[in-house]
This record gives sequence, structure tokens and C-alpha cells, in this order.
Amino acid sequence: MSNTRTSWEEIENHMLAPYAVRSAKTLGRKFSETKHPFRSCFSRDRDRILHSKCFRRLEYKTQVFVNGTADHYRTRLTHTMEMAAVGRTLARILQANEDLTECICLAHDIGHSPFGHAGEHALDDLMKNHGGFDHNLQSLRWVEIIESPYPAFKGLNLSWEVRAGLLKHEAHIENAKLDGHPIGPHQTIEAQIADIADDMTYHAHDVDDALEAGIITVEQLDQTEFWRQAKKATQDRYPNLTQDQWIRATIRNLFELQVIDVIEQTQKNLKKHTPNSFRDVMQAPERMVIFSTQMQEILSEFTAFMFKNMYFHHSVADATKEAVQTMRKLFLHYIAHPETMGKKAQARLEEEGLWRTVCDYVAGCTDRYALEEYHRYFDSTPLNPTVPIRG
Repeated sequence: MSNTRTSWEEIENHMLAPYAVRSAKTLGRKFSETKHPFRSCFSRDRDRILHSKCFRRLEYKTQVFVNGTADHYRTRLTHTMEMAAVGRTLARILQANEDLTECICLAHDIGHSPFGHAGEHALDDLMKNHGGFDHNLQSLRWVEIIESPYPAFKGLNLSWEVRAGLLKHEAHIENAKLDGHPIGPHQTIEAQIADIADDMTYHAHDVDDALEAGIITVEQLDQTEFWRQAKKATQDRYPNLTQDQWIRATIRNLFELQVIDVIEQTQKNLKKHTPNSFRDVMQAPERMVIFSTQMQEILSEFTAFMFKNMYFHHSVADATKEAVQTMRKLFLHYIAHPETMGKKAQARLEEEGLWRTVCDYVAGCTDRYALEEYHRYFDSTPLNPTVPIRG
């Protein structure tokens, strides 16, 4: 039996909860297209994201450690893939649309600058008199404007639900809309799942990378309730592991504790508010997909610990300062010499203006390309890529 788009849409009708987004009822695309005979709109969007250059560049963008420091540290790409896996798990259990959730996860960081949040803050400061910079909004710019591989339209022409899912900060703005449709006050359940999957993922994998780097120790982690609970779950189930084995298992339990908590709390919220459409979720008195109050407190303590012992570590502070200097000098070089940017960027100068075009260009740089460009114009001495930068 052939599994066509319409047959898949029928499967969604039977399997998804009333509050989930259905691909057959999408609010559409900016530019009209003939529907694909076999793929749903969201599976088609997923493929467009995966095949985009802006997605591939995530492999060479900082998560916590500068790309190339070591083989096993997370990059912005591996973070995104782990986040998408967690998002799909939550979506399946909560009977939400897995394909839509995955699309939002895969696209959420494609607008991120090089050098993690240090680079983002540098760009925002440089653009303070020209509209600022936010990597979520920049992700939308990439899929709507900057990356245009198709002859019939500008951008990737993704479905409204995917693009709206990238606007998590704007959803809370009163009367915020995209293409004339409200995007808040809360987002769809799929976008809420993607948002919390992002937090859940870095709560666990930043610990993994920090331990491997020797920035924090197990003894320090024992100070936190989150680690102690995960460690106890490991010891109860596996009492005879080697140290390396129980550390690995404990890191996995950091995921497990969060997943279980989010599922239980979200199910309580769904039962309390009984949303019967995706609009009901968006207009509910509170978010559906959240941690319990107890887990929020545990994670707040853990986040404070990570900032004190990892993100504000002296080596991180030094690397952050160096990255900001690199970003600022490179950005101002392009402002003074826009002819040194790529040809596609130069072609957008008249339409987008000098500052926004330069911002787009620098935000699109990978870590290594930004460093190469910096050395080309300023310094033949390599920067030190052996220290972490907060992502």
C-alpha cells in the first residue's frame, strides 16, 4: 500500500491529540506551492532545513567549546540533533506533531552567531543603533530571506507553524502576529516542546563536556540536588559500575529526570485546561509544557552552579573576551570595507542596508571562518582555541 501525503494526514487525524497541529490544516506558506504527493508539509520543511547551507554550518559553530578543540565536545549541530531527539520523544508521548516539533528543533539555532552567546552579545551591542541582534529572529531571517536556493521564491518558504515556532521571544508581545496570524500569547504545543527540549539538552550535555574538559569535578557536582538525584538513580539500578560507567549513566539520568518531570507536569496541565485545538493551547492561561515547581527550583540551583563553576570559569571568561574582540574588529572591518564580503552579501547591500547586511554576514560565519577572516585582516598569530566559550 502506498503511503501518500493524504494517507499520512489521515493517520495524524487518528493519532494526534486534539490540541496538536495537523499538517493538513497548516496555515500555509508565504508563496503558494503545489502540495507534495507523498510528503506532508512539515516533513517537506524538515528536508529543506536539513539540506540548507545554514544548517550545515552549525557543525562548525561553538556550543561550549570552540569548534576543533577536541573530537568529542558538542558543536551547535550536535546540540541541535540531541535537542531534536528529545523533542521527538516528548512529542510522541504527548501526542503532538513529531514532524513539526523536529522542524522547529532543527531550525532554532541556524541564525546563531559564531562563538556562542559571546558572539551573539557582541553582535547585539554592535547593532544597538540598527535594530539589534537576536539569534531566534536571525533564524527566521535565514529561512525567509537570506538562504534562497529555489528559483520560484525567496527563502526556504517554510510552513507558517515552523516559522512561528522560531519566534519564542516575540510570542509574549501583545498582539504579535506573523503573516496576519497571532503567534501568542503562548506558542503551539510543538513549539513549547522544542523550547523546553533545548533547555533539557544543554542541562545534561554541558555537564558531560565540562567533566571531560576537567573544568568541573564530580565532587563539585555532588553539591547540587540535580546531580545527586541522577547519581542515586544510577547507583540504585547499577551498583557495581566503574567510575566512568556510572558517570555516563548519571549524565543520561539527567535527561531522564527532566523528561519524566516534563511529561507528568504537562499531562496535569493538559488535563486541567483540556485544550481542544492548537489555538486553545496558544490562548491558555499558562504554558502547557513546563517543569514542575520542584524541578524548576532544582534546575535553578543547578544553573547557578554551572555559571559559577563552568561558564564564569577564568578560562571561559578569557575566551569570551577574546571572542568579543574578534567579532567586533571583524564586524567593523566589513562596515569600513564591505567589498571584502562575499558577492551574495554585497548584492544585498542596497536592499538591506550596510549594517544589517554586515550583521547577516558575520552571524553566518562559522567559528573557523571568522578566525580565518580575522587573521587575514588583522593578525597572523593564531588565536588560542583550547579554552571553552559559553554557548
